Amino acid sequence: MNVPLIALIVANVLISYQGFNDISFFRKYEFHVGSIRSGEQIRMLSSGFLHVDIMHLIFNMLTLWFFAPTVIQYLGSISFLLIYFGSLIFGSLLTMVFHKNDYSYRAVGASGAVTGILYSAILLQPDKDIGLYGIIWIPGYIFGVLYLLYSIYGMKAKNDNIGHTAHFGGAIGGYLITLIKDPSLFVDNTVFVVALAIPIVILFGMAKLGKL
Repeated sequence: MNVPLIALIVANVLISYQGFNDISFFRKYEFHVGSIRSGEQIRMLSSGFLHVDIMHLIFNMLTLWFFAPTVIQYLGSISFLLIYFGSLIFGSLLTMVFHKNDYSYRAVGASGAVTGILYSAILLQPDKDIGLYGIIWIPGYIFGVLYLLYSIYGMKAKNDNIGHTAHFGGAIGGYLITLIKDPSLFVDNTVFVVALAIPIVILFGMAKLGKL
């Protein structure tokens, strides 16, 4: 049993539970562009421990539980924590970049951090199959590419309440930090490293062209 993983899950559960029962607490620590731009940067981090409801919390914690062991096994507990918090911050930063002028934009959830861990695990074990709803199983690297392409679509369409930008930012964080911690992946998994970078290049290409 890994202590840092358990500690993160417990922290998410306790802080989210407080948010479920105390709306003023929830509003004080959620991601809110207007408040962050006025100096409340703590929200960039604290919002990652709040969730909208119990199902949102369970989904994120189960995903973390399934993929964190791969990252811990390959890189160790300290690097796991670095990727988790680094991805959370990357997710918040990218969200600020794309929503900086939408002062009413709000978001919560560990999805950015969890997506970073997911992307890190895929980078470390690209051939390992990932199940979609326990029915369809596809190689991790294909799932990773499709997931980020879907996130780009969601960012452009803006037709749901999912924080696609935070997911994408978290994935970038997981990708970059994992490669920094284990640069041998550039040689050992070159094709997968390049494949997983394609959606990232597409996103910034579209942003530069004003397509988002």
